[in-house]
Amino acid sequence: MSGFEPRVKAVLGPTNTGKTHLALERLLAHGSGIIGFPLRLLARENYDRMVARKGIRAVALITGEEKIVPPGAKWFSCTVEAMPLDRRVEFLAVDEIQLCADPDRGHIFTDRLLNARGMVETMFLGAETIKPLIKRLVPGIEIETRPRLSQLSFAGGVKLSRLPPRSAIVAFSAADVYAIAEAVRRRRGGCAVVMGRLSPRTRNAQVALYQEKEVDFLIATDAIGMGLNMDVDHVRFAGIQKFDGRQPRALHATEIAQIAGRAGRGMRDGTFGTTADCPPLGEALVEAVEAHEFEPLEQLCWRNAALDFTSLEDLLASLSAPPRLPGLVRGQDAADLLTLTALGHDADIRKLAQGRGAVRLLWETCQIPDFRKLATDAHVKLCARVFRHLRAGETLPEDWIRQEIENLDRMDGDIDTLMQRLTNVRVWAYITARADWMKDAGSWAMRARAVEDRLSDTLHVRLMARFVDKRAAHLTRRLEDAEAAELQAVVTNNGTVLVEGHEVGRVEGFQFHPDPSTQGAEKKLVLRAARRALAVEMPQRILRAETAADEAFTLTDERQIVWEGAKIARLKRSETFLKPGIEVLHSEFLDGLARERLRARLAQYLATETEKHLGALLKAMENPPAPLRGIVHRLSESGGVLGPEAVPVDLRQEAKKFGIDLGRFAIYLPAALKPGAAKLRALFWGVWHDRNPPPLPAPGLVSAPMPDNWGHDFALDMGWLPAGPVMVRLDIAEKLTRELHYLLRKHPILLPPNIGSRMGLKPDQLAPVLHVLGFRIIAAGALGPKQYGPPNPALLARRKQDHAPHTHQPAAKPAAPPAPEPVDADNPFAALAALRQAKRR
Repeated sequence: MSGFEPRVKAVLGPTNTGKTHLALERLLAHGSGIIGFPLRLLARENYDRMVARKGIRAVALITGEEKIVPPGAKWFSCTVEAMPLDRRVEFLAVDEIQLCADPDRGHIFTDRLLNARGMVETMFLGAETIKPLIKRLVPGIEIETRPRLSQLSFAGGVKLSRLPPRSAIVAFSAADVYAIAEAVRRRRGGCAVVMGRLSPRTRNAQVALYQEKEVDFLIATDAIGMGLNMDVDHVRFAGIQKFDGRQPRALHATEIAQIAGRAGRGMRDGTFGTTADCPPLGEALVEAVEAHEFEPLEQLCWRNAALDFTSLEDLLASLSAPPRLPGLVRGQDAADLLTLTALGHDADIRKLAQGRGAVRLLWETCQIPDFRKLATDAHVKLCARVFRHLRAGETLPEDWIRQEIENLDRMDGDIDTLMQRLTNVRVWAYITARADWMKDAGSWAMRARAVEDRLSDTLHVRLMARFVDKRAAHLTRRLEDAEAAELQAVVTNNGTVLVEGHEVGRVEGFQFHPDPSTQGAEKKLVLRAARRALAVEMPQRILRAETAADEAFTLTDERQIVWEGAKIARLKRSETFLKPGIEVLHSEFLDGLARERLRARLAQYLATETEKHLGALLKAMENPPAPLRGIVHRLSESGGVLGPEAVPVDLRQEAKKFGIDLGRFAIYLPAALKPGAAKLRALFWGVWHDRNPPPLPAPGLVSAPMPDNWGHDFALDMGWLPAGPVMVRLDIAEKLTRELHYLLRKHPILLPPNIGSRMGLKPDQLAPVLHVLGFRIIAAGALGPKQYGPPNPALLARRKQDHAPHTHQPAAKPAAPPAPEPVDADNPFAALAALRQAKRR
């Protein structure tokens, strides 16, 4: 091969020019080769392509965290930092060579530009902005410029809700990525998420979501600008400012072009623009991006690669050496140099770093990547600990490595927690991949990668759960051509409305409730498809309701009628208390005729319920005698209970024939106090007064505490007599009052032993209740020598008043009688009163 000059070539141009494809073809055409990429993600992606062409035994992958090097490997896919430059190969290539100008990593790329060569061919790929400097720094280099295969045009600004499918939205912080992804999920069904902190496994799974069109939107950081090839038609910037590790700054025009250039692929044109809160792009910037014309780079970043390991001071001095070629400048101090400088101030480290081997080892430990970027001295301490362990022994202690990796092997926590663990485990993957640092580097590296894979899979699932609604995403895709092909919609037996197999809402009664997550442009068309199915379903439902048995309907305390678990109508006040009006609830699927048919069926049901529970009142209303007509009419207006009033005594028997009791405390129908009747009367009361009735006491109770929200009039209307702290059911109060008045017709009696239990009262409640009923309890010993003693004037006067010969006088209002005298209602003498009184009679 004497006289043969290796070919050095630069292939320059904007994105989508086929540069990477060309380099891979040239690489695989040679007998051996190495290609360096700026990202681990890209190295892994192209490794998979190379394996598909040459087989897994012939291809190697080398990154900081991952090394797959089969014994017979001939072709290598690497990160630029990890390229094995001591290996002689026929072909060598470096992608994104314009990164020589990057202040943080540029010195690595510049070193490859100046020093890395293939034996036969070398190729540098990148943007045209590096052309003048590359010609100056690499004499004799061939330069080929390639035009973009498709057109990139500016599309202005657009809201997130109006983004076209196959769009990538670019943000520059995790918080912004999450916020935009949440918004896209709500409006458009979901999205994939790509960030630099993701592992290749998670990134590939997210990209697969997008590429396989399970979602139509991609939310990403500027990581997509570095050669990630996806079917993106539109790139939208959600911002044009980023944090560069030191401070926020505006994006350079070339950075915007690099990212925008992801739009369009092959011969398919693409667009770029803004969305969300991004400020407008300037006219000059837009023109530069569309024409791919930018100011050339004026300087590249450089750091001395010929290091002096004689001592720590000599190493630091060689790292600080100035560049000797024009166009080269020192970049910002990288993380490895900052770590070395920090460790140089540690007396113990300086003592251990004696001799060329020790200084070289210290420098290698300082090059452990700071993936975590914790902004603390934790990374410096980690590097120091690794250095100390390696100086103390030939390899790192396995117990320490095991504990650190096991601490990260946890799948709990949120997305940020999982990503933090991923970055941590990447550090350990880098460390365990060093065969000269580990006793069994292969197995430890596999263990670290296994944890990374589990974390990656879990993170992908969490991202899916948070940012992807598969139902809405599927509908969004189908709606792209919704006018040409009608969506398929059905209603299931349980009322679920399905469009294209995805739930979009539910039918309850005759109401359609769309799923609130159905948002954005697809909502109108989805609901149109759902309504088309409901147009068939609703007539069937109406017929089913019309022909349903009465048991299918239910009255609620909210004055509504329920059918099949859904509210379909409400009761409203009419001119008649016992016959409320019925209003069928509004539904877009009910026309006037259908509404009237339903109303008639519900009116029939309500009439049946009224007859069932208040039939006695309805019967009394049919043909009462003239003296009772006024009372019956007022009973029908009040639901069966009236307050007390004076009526002729001879009318009592006539009223009894009609089931009406002319009591001391009220005029009422005892049948109206039954539980079913009471509940219906309470409901009608609520309709009449336009309010939901308070809950009634449980069926079967004869007394109950007086509720705070019950007034005296409402209690009486519901058939309860307020009696001090409690209320007694009206029919029980009337019956006991009559019995006691009969027993007291001549003189006081001893207290009947069962009087409290018959009213469900405790002993201390009895005296106040009897007081309201018109009786007074006095101590038995106060009656004198006889068991029943002389009559009490107050009781006798009341008893005589109540039995006037020609009129029925109501009992006094509850507050009128004087306060009762205290008495021991549990007096054993009083407990025998009924028996002894009966014997005396």
